[in-house]
Amino acid sequence: MLDHMTFRVRDLAATRRFYEKALAPLGYKLGHEAEHDGVRMLGFVHEGKFDTWFVEAPENPSGPTHLAWHAVSRDAVDAFYAAAIANGGRDNGPPGLRPHYHAHYYGAFVLDPDGNNVEAVCHEPK
Repeated sequence: MLDHMTFRVRDLAATRRFYEKALAPLGYKLGHEAEHDGVRMLGFVHEGKFDTWFVEAPENPSGPTHLAWHAVSRDAVDAFYAAAIANGGRDNGPPGLRPHYHAHYYGAFVLDPDGNNVEAVCHEPK
């Protein structure tokens, strides 16, 4: 389970477009958009809790990062992947079982607009 994470990104507008669509099937919504001390940021909320933050850092974005969100079903993983690809993501592993992790590991991997490897994963048998 994730508590929260923050990514530095080059283009906050592109990040917003991508993640608003890609995370919607997982139950996330944009819950906060602000500027603090000259730094623009976005916060995404799931079930009333903010756990995903993006901070604009055009000169110093973070390097490629891997982040996985829990999905409640395989259909949600599929919807995450479709939404991410349709909104500027690049395939880094289509939805499917990954038995080398465990028998029920069903995930999908996408590179976001900054090259981060993002994933939705369901651990349920079906």
